[in-house]
Amino acid sequence: MGEKKRKRERKPKNPDAETLDFPTSGSAPNNNNHSTMDDVFSVGNVELIDTTSSRHHRRRRGRPKKSTNNSDKLDKPPVISTARRVARPVDDDGDFTVPSDVGGSMAVTLPMEADPAWESVSARVVPAMDSVVKVFCVHTEPNFSLPWQRKRQYSSSSSGFVIAGRRVLTNAHSVEHYTQVKVKKRGFDTKYLATVLSIGTECDIAMLTVEDDEFWQGMSPVEFGDLPTLQDAVTVVGYPIGGDTISVTSGVVSRIEILSYVHGSTELLGLQIDAAINSGNSGGPAFNDKGNCVGIAFQSLKNEDVENIGYVIPTPVIMHFIQDYEKNGAYTGFPILGVEWQKMENPDLRMEMGMRSDQKGVRIRRIDPTAPESNVLKPSDIILSFDGVNIANDGTVPFRHGERIGFSYLISQKYTGDNAVIRVLRNSETFKFDIKLGSHKRLIPAHSKERSPSYYIIAGFVFTTVSVPYLRSEYGKDYEYEAPVKLLDKLLHSLPQSPDEQLVVVSQVLVADINIGYEDIVNTQVLSLNGKPITNLKSLASMVESCNDEYLKFDLDYDQIVVLGTKAAKAATLDILATHCIPSAMSDDLKS
Repeated sequence: MGEKKRKRERKPKNPDAETLDFPTSGSAPNNNNHSTMDDVFSVGNVELIDTTSSRHHRRRRGRPKKSTNNSDKLDKPPVISTARRVARPVDDDGDFTVPSDVGGSMAVTLPMEADPAWESVSARVVPAMDSVVKVFCVHTEPNFSLPWQRKRQYSSSSSGFVIAGRRVLTNAHSVEHYTQVKVKKRGFDTKYLATVLSIGTECDIAMLTVEDDEFWQGMSPVEFGDLPTLQDAVTVVGYPIGGDTISVTSGVVSRIEILSYVHGSTELLGLQIDAAINSGNSGGPAFNDKGNCVGIAFQSLKNEDVENIGYVIPTPVIMHFIQDYEKNGAYTGFPILGVEWQKMENPDLRMEMGMRSDQKGVRIRRIDPTAPESNVLKPSDIILSFDGVNIANDGTVPFRHGERIGFSYLISQKYTGDNAVIRVLRNSETFKFDIKLGSHKRLIPAHSKERSPSYYIIAGFVFTTVSVPYLRSEYGKDYEYEAPVKLLDKLLHSLPQSPDEQLVVVSQVLVADINIGYEDIVNTQVLSLNGKPITNLKSLASMVESCNDEYLKFDLDYDQIVVLGTKAAKAATLDILATHCIPSAMSDDLKS
């Protein structure tokens, strides 16, 4: 085998940093923070083969741990818990029974004093636990590098819970690219076939249902509670790795703020808790001390410098997803304000922009040309308020007593197509605009939305569109460092100029006699064909198929050109497809 060439790449800044499954980048066009060592990942369980051996012998990548043999002191003294809980059987009277191998050869029954507080919590939580189910999914992901194929299927398990209307909620990443989904009730051995009703990629929530009436016998839907406050107790229930039965972990709410949703590449309201959330907990409910559901476990922060940091999707986001589905019959997503803004904390900047001392707001840097607000807003406008709520110079708004939150929270409370009143300062004058909110359109989308990738082949040149899954397929989980600089720049900073604009590239060249000399072209953007700009892949395919010129001349990035004889290129395509066992020269979405 020859050496695999990869053109125009950057070496990773930090090869020791690991991200699992889903990247933390791409949540916003102006998000440039890619040097963080924190690894945030979605916690879907993907079948562990041997958990016992890896527990003691697997070593983490990163900084080597300090040896305790050659040092007299440790950075942190070891903590030995004296209150470690041991599982003990309970007899018919509610007393704990000490096993015979502890303290003697006979079992000794110890009376347990009734604790009214524990009994009340148990009575509230146990019925809700019966509504938690285990979700089994078989995934078949598209092969973005070879878009006419699919990858080998794999299985995963996660958690879910029953809500009103004979529905089940779980995480979107738990059923992504699903082929088959099954659910199993607590204490039962039967798996029931489930139907996926809706997948909310941005909020990482999916809704399922089960047609079999037997599944719903004895099942009670969970009740949702209000958004908790700091230090409120939470109990996370699910089916994480380490066993097959239900697991319960408890903690408190340690932070409430706008979080980066790794799977959705968005920023929405989230809860940070100190309860353990592990692979398989995805989709499991988080209960408050009243037994009401206050969130869905969906991701964790894994780093050697942090402990027990888990994240929960709160009830406002959950209810937005449910009401969106009930209102529209499908998930339409969370709206955005298609602007990039700058803080106005500097007093000289505020004075230069004509702001009075009693005025606060944020400055618009850029506006998405495809967003509805591009018709009324202008760069350097100062956004003073959103729907009557004043915005501070740091971009925050009042949230609850003693708390502030990013003003994007106000936008996320709306639905796609809703109107919002925005008050701006322009040239020292105040204006009010009634704007219709739309959904986010990225030049390089963060998700395929369960669609198969598009492709077009002519004379061995494989044309496709760039997306985050495509970059991950080509360059691995460290694509932020490995991918070509120009593609990364477009991922982070470029805005689409039209709703249907796509970034079209030559993915690879299937070697044949007709394309001699072009073999090394890899992942290079196509700019124009015979002098006509390329807007998207469908327009490229249409232009090639209808071309009657003698030559096909492709202008590529980096000032490269490709020239092919039109008739010879079309004639050679069929033989190349047959050689590589490719069923068609274009994907089905381009044929219509």
